[in-house]
Amino acid sequence: MELKQVTLEEAKEGIEQNRLYFLYLYGTNCSVCHALLPQVEDVLEGFPQITREKLNVHEIPEAAGAFSVFTIPVLLLYVDGKESIREARFVNIESFHCSLNRIVTLLD
Repeated sequence: MELKQVTLEEAKEGIEQNRLYFLYLYGTNCSVCHALLPQVEDVLEGFPQITREKLNVHEIPEAAGAFSVFTIPVLLLYVDGKESIREARFVNIESFHCSLNRIVTLLD
C-alpha cells in the first residue's frame, strides 16, 4: 500500500491522533529516497495497525526543521506521540522490520 502524501500540519495531527504513526521524510530528486520507499512500504504491509504517511522536505522545507532532519530519507515511528524509531539515509530494512516488530509486539 502506497504511503499517503501529507502536509506538515497533517503529519503533526497524525502524530497526536494515532497510537502508532509512521512518517517517511524524503526529497524530490533523492535516488536513495525513491529506492528505499518500496522496501519500506513492503515492510509496513505486515503492520496494518500503523498509520503511515510521507512528506517531501523539498516541497515543505520547514518540515526538516520541525523534525530535526539533516539528511534524507528519514524513517520516523511515533508511539503515543513520542518518537520511538529514527532511521536515516542508509537504512537496514531487516533491522527496521525487527524494530517495528518488537514495538508492536510489546503494545499487543
